[in-house]
Amino acid sequence: MARWLKRGAEPEMVASDDAKVRATVEGILAEITTEGDAAVRRYSEKFDNWSPESFRLSRAEIDACYAALSEQTIADIRFAQTQIRNFAQVQRDALRDVEVETLPGIVLGHKNLPVNSVGCYVPGGKYPLVASAHMSVVTAKVAGVKRVVACAPPYQGKPNPAIVVAMDMAGADEIYSFGGVQAIGAMGIGTASVAPVDMIVGPGNAFVAEAKRQLFGRIGIDLLAGPTETLVIADESVDGELCATDLLGQAEHGYNSPAVLLTNSEKLAHDTIAAIERQLQTLPTAPIAGKAWEVYGQVILAADEAEMVRIADDIASEHVQVMTRNPDYFLANMTNYGALFLGPLTNVSYGDKVIGTNHTLPTRKAARYTGGLWVGKFMKTCTYQRVLTPEASVLIGEYCSRLCALEGFAGHKAQADIRVARHGREAA
Repeated sequence: MARWLKRGAEPEMVASDDAKVRATVEGILAEITTEGDAAVRRYSEKFDNWSPESFRLSRAEIDACYAALSEQTIADIRFAQTQIRNFAQVQRDALRDVEVETLPGIVLGHKNLPVNSVGCYVPGGKYPLVASAHMSVVTAKVAGVKRVVACAPPYQGKPNPAIVVAMDMAGADEIYSFGGVQAIGAMGIGTASVAPVDMIVGPGNAFVAEAKRQLFGRIGIDLLAGPTETLVIADESVDGELCATDLLGQAEHGYNSPAVLLTNSEKLAHDTIAAIERQLQTLPTAPIAGKAWEVYGQVILAADEAEMVRIADDIASEHVQVMTRNPDYFLANMTNYGALFLGPLTNVSYGDKVIGTNHTLPTRKAARYTGGLWVGKFMKTCTYQRVLTPEASVLIGEYCSRLCALEGFAGHKAQADIRVARHGREAA
């Protein structure tokens, strides 16, 4: 029977301003719908103190961002994008178009078609999340999306050079410097200067997530991302210092980022708690990570690996780092997670920044029913059918006629009957 040595507040149990967020977002989107660019500019001035002559960056402005970076930084961005592009291409190659003759003269198939246009949102307010440009733009381009719009809020009063360069190197067709609800509205609704897209992807704060939620249906979205979550599953084969480092490494994302240790070793549990307290004395992001650990951190002591799997699947964490003697046991048995990081030689930070898998992942138990962003999210699997012979049309038509009558659909039945009548003689 599991014991909680430290129990944190569940995000959904904490009083929030969800209703206020919903109302605020609804109002901004309504103004963008009626006023277009004027509303986008007004809210950019209000929230970001940012009102350039044009929100879309020119080629000269993009080139200036390259000039602001070192050769090493550009090389690092290129390396990361190569890893992400390579794995995305492997995923794309796994998606096959199919065509099969299911009955004599009846051909069915499907094609995997990319979405025509996508908006990629890259957060950049608190931290300039350069990696989010790789994850969205590179993956969309590998999928074959024709028009990729990328945007990020200004950082410290101007476009962040590294984000802009990452967007450009990834293949973005249009790059804008705006953020928040106004960016989601501009891309999703469209204005005189920004043609609307078919889909929006990328993480963001509560207002960005709510804007995506309210526009869903009008456009497609990847998923609704909440606060970053991490679950470390560990046994006595690793030490508390390593576990503490990996928990705080994700807790620094935000004050409400849950970090959970799940272990079958009481000694490791106490060692990790003590190591976290020590590391918080020197960690530069301790004001954020420490608050997240204080309010949302958990330490769970389980009896064995089987119980650890059951608890982990119930948590359904965005990131799950497995540092046990047999991490493949969890790969074989777990079903609810955003991404697994197997063994002590890897960690969530590798996945977040460079290793090649996508870091846009499900949170708030959404891992029970969806995976994260990947090439397939930008694809539509669309079916088609072809009837080759009169005999096949009659065969299917007779069944269809009777089934339509069963449901009372006279018009549907007539579609089948006219073909049976016309082609029955040919089939005979």
